Amino acid sequence: MSTTAVHSLWTTAATAADPISKIDAPKIEYGQLSPTLIVIGAAIIGILIEAFVPRRSRYYVQMFVSTVALIAAFAAVVALAAGGYGTTKAGIAAMGAIAVDGPALFLQGTILLASLVGLFTFAERRLDPEAHGNRVDSFAAQAAAVPGSESEQKAVKAGFTTTEVFPLLLFAVAGMLVFPAANDLLTLFVALEVFSLPLYLLCALARRKRLMSQEAAVKYFLLGAFASAFTLFGIALLYGYAGSMSYGTIAQVVDGTVQNVTPALADTMGNDALLLVGSALIVMGLLFKVGAVPFHMWTPDVYQGAPTPVTGFMAAATKVAAFGALLRILYVVLPGLRWDWRPVMWAVAIVTMLAGAIVAITQTDIKRLLAYSSIAHAGFILAGVIATTPDGISSVLFYLAAYSFVTIGAFAVVTLVRDAGGEATHLSKWAGLGRRSPLVAAVFAVFLLAFAGIPLTSGFSGKFAVFKAAAEGGAAPLVVIGVISSAIAAFFYIRVIVLMFFSEPRPEGPTVAVPSPLTMTAIGVGVAVTVVLGVAPQYFLDLAGQAGVFVR
Repeated sequence: MSTTAVHSLWTTAATAADPISKIDAPKIEYGQLSPTLIVIGAAIIGILIEAFVPRRSRYYVQMFVSTVALIAAFAAVVALAAGGYGTTKAGIAAMGAIAVDGPALFLQGTILLASLVGLFTFAERRLDPEAHGNRVDSFAAQAAAVPGSESEQKAVKAGFTTTEVFPLLLFAVAGMLVFPAANDLLTLFVALEVFSLPLYLLCALARRKRLMSQEAAVKYFLLGAFASAFTLFGIALLYGYAGSMSYGTIAQVVDGTVQNVTPALADTMGNDALLLVGSALIVMGLLFKVGAVPFHMWTPDVYQGAPTPVTGFMAAATKVAAFGALLRILYVVLPGLRWDWRPVMWAVAIVTMLAGAIVAITQTDIKRLLAYSSIAHAGFILAGVIATTPDGISSVLFYLAAYSFVTIGAFAVVTLVRDAGGEATHLSKWAGLGRRSPLVAAVFAVFLLAFAGIPLTSGFSGKFAVFKAAAEGGAAPLVVIGVISSAIAAFFYIRVIVLMFFSEPRPEGPTVAVPSPLTMTAIGVGVAVTVVLGVAPQYFLDLAGQAGVFVR
């Protein structure tokens, strides 16, 4: 039988059985997705720059493209918010894949601003002494070269720089923008991978201590792969339970309000085991990204081994994106399971606050200390998540905004304190820093006081908002434990301040490098946000309050 005959038989059979309606083209609201599209477009341009622009010009071109893209994307977020997409016009875009609502826009704006400040620390080239007449940054001269090998020495001598870090940063940001706005489980998983994979690479690119940096990246990659696998398995189970990937449909199946149930779906819908195990696995994957105990094991090693600009960016932006996604899963998909997930979250929040605060006391490395501090902060933010009230959402949004700038500023200060081997991160090296460089020590003290939640800093406003929401949401015992954890945490922050200002500086102690205006801007923005949100937080609390309603 000829192929033509077979083809005509097939078409006839298809028409007879069921006149196939023409497939509708997908309807994409490009305007509402513009912040993400701008960043992805710039990341792709960044790859082309690596291929076609001469090596000596790449750094400046990449820096320009990345900065313009992040500013343009932030302007797009502001335009969407001004156009009412955070409140009255909030809705679901891209065929149900992306939610454009208040929390999504607020978190996207925070991620973009934090990434812009983080970008300035990536681009810093004045801290290390010049190598063979070339300025160098925090990243390996040639990432593919074996540490200590001849090819690495040649790359350093030739003045190579890894300018690929700029498009990698943009791809990570693009994934982070989609992550808290995802409105179906598949989009959530794709966004998770899009921002995780560039971070695994960025962690391995330190110029100094390269083996430690590569070890950190391998640990992060392996544990991250496990967490992604748990998330994916959870997605599969929830799909089996509800017959849909869409957040809204799953929520309806959980509540029992779903219409048009097919017989196949009716058989699995009553299976609560699929629902409970699937939800637990997805939440577990998100708690890993947040750095909550007991899924925090990667945090100290990765924060210590990664290049410090990457650590700052990752500590701030990843937390914002992951908490945004966690809020949306718990408040939009699983509000009907509140009595099941709240006790578990109580336990996670308590263990996270206490473990982060207590273990930080024993740390002797400043980056590890900040890592355990970030774990404790994840516990404080979880207290707001547990509130399950509109105030809970807005307090978490405010805390994330305040925390991200303090974190990037603190890690930017860490890059300035140096000895012959690069950054001096051992706490003993910081003794007497207040006498050798009073301004740098004073700025770092401001950030530490904000982490400790001392009044008139953004940390106090954030903690107060979160604890107030938790207390009103019926979680008063959690607030008591949170205050105790804050007191424990205050001890080690104050200890570092005492070490800097009241210890004798060592004669062979580290020097404080003079940064370019880029790092100065990053630190300046951190201090400004810390003070403004501490002294006059009301406007920003109101903004977070207006943005605190999820679209369903």
